[in-house]
Amino acid sequence: MTRIGILHPGEMGISVAASVRNSGHPVYWASEGRSADTRARADKYGLLDALTLKNLCAECSIIVSVCPPDAAENLALDVAAAGFAGLYVDANAISPQRAQRIGEMLARAGIAFVDGGIIGGPAWKPASTWLYLAGARAEEIAACFAAGPLETRVLSSRIGDASALKMCYAAYNKGTNALLAAIIATAENLGVRDALYAHWSQDDANFVANAEQRVRRSTAKAWRWVGEMEEIAATLDDAGMPGELHTAAAEIFRRLAPFKDARAMPTMAEVLAALGKSENRASDE
Repeated sequence: MTRIGILHPGEMGISVAASVRNSGHPVYWASEGRSADTRARADKYGLLDALTLKNLCAECSIIVSVCPPDAAENLALDVAAAGFAGLYVDANAISPQRAQRIGEMLARAGIAFVDGGIIGGPAWKPASTWLYLAGARAEEIAACFAAGPLETRVLSSRIGDASALKMCYAAYNKGTNALLAAIIATAENLGVRDALYAHWSQDDANFVANAEQRVRRSTAKAWRWVGEMEEIAATLDDAGMPGELHTAAAEIFRRLAPFKDARAMPTMAEVLAALGKSENRASDE
């Protein structure tokens, strides 16, 4: 058995932790500063509370980071500062260049590193969510999830490959949600949404319903996808492609971010009202 720490057991992180436990390993977390909802999830799935990050770093030989992308680098710095000396897995939606930077920083602190990228939603069903891994010790991490339901695939020993795959996949999968939102809002603002819907329906009778569902479902995660779109933009720029499309997608999701704590999925009218607001436009008037 290997003691494994999870930072932090949110909706995705708790499913990652559950797969580790299914594979026979004790899972630790640090409750200091975490919400009541996170505490409830950790208790429900039998995670062991190390109380503080420093204690968790002393207790565990492997730490898996599952957090919003804009927090990934600072969290890795905090782990290094806490004296961790084991194997660190960054499973966040970050650019390959950021993954490489984190790996280099941790190496200077004597910490081994594996680059990870999760494709799919919270991993509760087999063959639905994949953790891609890259790095010299990627196979060791894959073995920690052997019982699933989270699937693992080792890509290579090169840090950045797993993050690069995640960025390319999400660039389309989530980026098109933002594009649909922008198109529908533009059609609404120009008074041609009904006509657009009518023509879409000629091509595909289910297109309008599916498009609206994709946009409405995006609102719950929009706050988190802002940073992910910015990471994708940086990835594209670094690869010699224009990243402005996903910079714009970040702005779309930023406008939808207030739906984060909504009790129910918003109506399309509510989504369009939120998309119509812009701090930049307001400041220009």
